[in-house]
Amino acid sequence: MLELSILGFLAEEPLHGYELKERIKALSGHVRPVSDGALYPAITRLIKAGKLDEHTEPGASAAPRRTLSLTEAGRADLLERLRRPKPVEISDQVRFNTVLTFLRHLPDRQEQAAVLRRRLEFLDAPTSFFYDEGRPVRAEEAADLFREGMLRVARATGEAERTWLEEAVERLSRAEPADSPATGP
Repeated sequence: MLELSILGFLAEEPLHGYELKERIKALSGHVRPVSDGALYPAITRLIKAGKLDEHTEPGASAAPRRTLSLTEAGRADLLERLRRPKPVEISDQVRFNTVLTFLRHLPDRQEQAAVLRRRLEFLDAPTSFFYDEGRPVRAEEAADLFREGMLRVARATGEAERTWLEEAVERLSRAEPADSPATGP
């Protein structure tokens, strides 16, 4: 998820490390904070792999700042990650939101729709936070008020997400103009 965020934000514009960290933090920091100990080694790996370029600029009143930009190899990696998200990037809400954040960079609408269909398939599978003898417990069957609340909120959220996903897949299949055009190299 961290590397996808790095590649995705840098596909939009070159950024300094601190700016990149702030954008990643805004995207998922309240749920999964990003630490310097995770971010900067990931950036170093991507630079060594030839997916990012780095150059130094003088700082306004401090030390020089590293500016990062995406290479063609980085753009190709981003597009591949968006075409084929890992199963956890489909099933985990925060990770899926990261995929959604950058899915507009994937230029093929059918490939975009395929990713959304995978999320729909996941949401359509019976599931629950709680089980009774291997069977998912529904909100109406919850043992207490608080578990009932969790299940009702999850169901409402899932229904809203399914509705949006179905609408988005339909729009993509009709080839309507996107709200945000896909960005090219």
